[in-house]
Amino acid sequence: MDHNFFLSYRKTVIKPDEVLLNILIPFTKPDEFFYGYKQAHRREDDIAIVNAGIRVLFEEGTNVIKEAAFSYGGMAPITVMAVNTARAIVGRKWEDSLVQDVCTLLEKDLPLSPDAPGGTVEYRRTLTTSFFYKFYLTVQLKIQQKEGKRKIPSSFKSATSIFHGNASKGSQVFDEVGTGQLEDDSVGRPLVHVSAAKQSTGEAVYCDDMPMITGELYLALVTSTEAHAKIINIDPSEALSMSGVVTYLGHGDIPQVGSNQTGAVVCDEEIFASEEVHCQGQVIGAIVADSQAHAQRAAKQVQVKYEKLPPIITIEDAIEAKSYIPPIRKVVKGNIDQAFAVSDHTIQGEMRVGGQEHFYLETHVTVAIPKGEDGEMEIFCSSQGPSKAQTQVAAVLGVPVNRILIRVKRMGGGFGGKETRFSVLLLPVAIAAFKLNKPVRCMLDRDEDMVITGGRHPFLGKYKVGFANNGKIQAVEVDLYSNAGCSADLSYSVMERALFHSDCCYNIPNIRVTGYPCRTNLPSNTAFRGFGGPQGMMIGENWVSDIAVVLGITQEQVREVNMYQEGDLTHFNQTLTRCNIRKCWQKVLSQSDFYQRKNEVDVFNSENRWKKRGIAVIPTKFGISFTATFMNQAGALILVYTDGSVLLTHGGTEMGQGLHTKMIQVASRALKIPVDRIHISETSTNTVPNTSPMAASILTEWPSLMHAEQLWRD
Repeated sequence: MDHNFFLSYRKTVIKPDEVLLNILIPFTKPDEFFYGYKQAHRREDDIAIVNAGIRVLFEEGTNVIKEAAFSYGGMAPITVMAVNTARAIVGRKWEDSLVQDVCTLLEKDLPLSPDAPGGTVEYRRTLTTSFFYKFYLTVQLKIQQKEGKRKIPSSFKSATSIFHGNASKGSQVFDEVGTGQLEDDSVGRPLVHVSAAKQSTGEAVYCDDMPMITGELYLALVTSTEAHAKIINIDPSEALSMSGVVTYLGHGDIPQVGSNQTGAVVCDEEIFASEEVHCQGQVIGAIVADSQAHAQRAAKQVQVKYEKLPPIITIEDAIEAKSYIPPIRKVVKGNIDQAFAVSDHTIQGEMRVGGQEHFYLETHVTVAIPKGEDGEMEIFCSSQGPSKAQTQVAAVLGVPVNRILIRVKRMGGGFGGKETRFSVLLLPVAIAAFKLNKPVRCMLDRDEDMVITGGRHPFLGKYKVGFANNGKIQAVEVDLYSNAGCSADLSYSVMERALFHSDCCYNIPNIRVTGYPCRTNLPSNTAFRGFGGPQGMMIGENWVSDIAVVLGITQEQVREVNMYQEGDLTHFNQTLTRCNIRKCWQKVLSQSDFYQRKNEVDVFNSENRWKKRGIAVIPTKFGISFTATFMNQAGALILVYTDGSVLLTHGGTEMGQGLHTKMIQVASRALKIPVDRIHISETSTNTVPNTSPMAASILTEWPSLMHAEQLWRD
């Protein structure tokens, strides 16, 4: 078996009538060395980006190369061997002058075009030479140990170590409840998640697990293949002629009393694109058929003719085109011009924070069931905001909100991605069910979900900072730019939260921060854990680091001299009460032995050239609840039956975070009954109306507080 064994992708020299009986891998000889390497996104259970097997055999008792072999995966559709490199080094000595020559030879032996599948071309090419260098050092170390002569510096040895992961383990620590607490009072006790057993055994029912209803149809979306273009013509004729297809839906199928316009805050989106598309993946229409396979197959046959328009993709593109979503937000405190004039030092810089995909386990899914009278419709969907879903469906169908019932049993993850963007699937399904008067279902495939829906907002921060010789910050000016995508969605609120968190945990007497949500031709970015806060603070901590570098002091010193204290006023005019950040800071430093561990890290790094360690301590804050304060409300409904059992319903949605479990604990304490007497079935808009979406890191608390207050009052 040599470099001729693999002919092409999944094709070898083995003939159809031949069987590979065995592969013999012999033990290495005394002067022979072999090692394998793999680089992947994760250390366990992940396909390699690049892997390698490298072998060398020396002339007996010398360091002269007799044979060599280099085998690489991830550099072509098949495993490839660097044959020319192996031949060229035969007869060479295993010494430092060999390294550069081998790296040059490998680059020629393993070419990779800029458009190679899998991307990250430069990184993959670098890995091929890096693996050889690790192999070279490892072999040198073995020779060194054998001969007792020092061939490599001790600081280089970290490149030769093999990673061994520790066995996974975990523990949970619970505080004991007070001795006077009633036995049936479960608050504070380690109660198992009420759905844990069902979820771990696969018995938990999610939206698409529901059995099909008689006459149910399936919907598949027709989406744009262009980022920005005029729609010249849509021809569904070929799709409509295919087996099982019922109809095609487009903007012309919106009920006359309804509206094709929608949006989370501002109605700047179309349910079905009518004249222009503004991002790849924008919904143009939908095919309804008798099965998922028929619908998806037919949707691909809908012909859309475009006239391409110039797209805006990046934040830099938007800045150049002044493509912003108004209004531009600004927060100002003090006089920054005067403060900059008296500052000992002034620095400028910028930082980018990338986007992120939600990747919830359950993609967007909706099942809509028309009731056949009075415009009523029952909808099961995976949504963090049932009330928002209810009002949007009512608006598009032109019926009162009380005719639409939204039901959410549980979600397979949300992370903000299902706070508003459920509408891209929910509304087409509702329209189809309304028009055809039949149940309609759709669950997006993973690739569809990732193309159609947005994620975390990428940010660009440009800053100017003035500060004193002791590190005290005197003035900060920051311009924040976010890539909002093709519509406003929640980008206003995301930017607001980024502005509110741009001071991090530091009292800045003079500050001006301005936020520019950039309209681009990408799918609309939306809520994501942290909701702008992480981006604002990341950019803020970057200039803290810059100050430390300029002054030659530690980042901890800069942070301590600027940290908030009790009674300080934030740049958004909130007076801080019960401000415990300095107490938390000192406690963390003490309990973690931070400075001792930092010294150990410094020593390790000085002794290891290739492997480095790091340690940091950073204060953080996060403003919980909605900035739109009217949304900070919740409700609950408690039904007590004659057998003493209780059915509890509230406005929050369960997506794995344990909200239902906490609500049962609260009810158990208030009603003084065991938790096994309390049941939560689902969240629905006909039991608790006008609810806020499950978001803002507060909705686990609000339903519990409101529910407990109501019970105690009653």
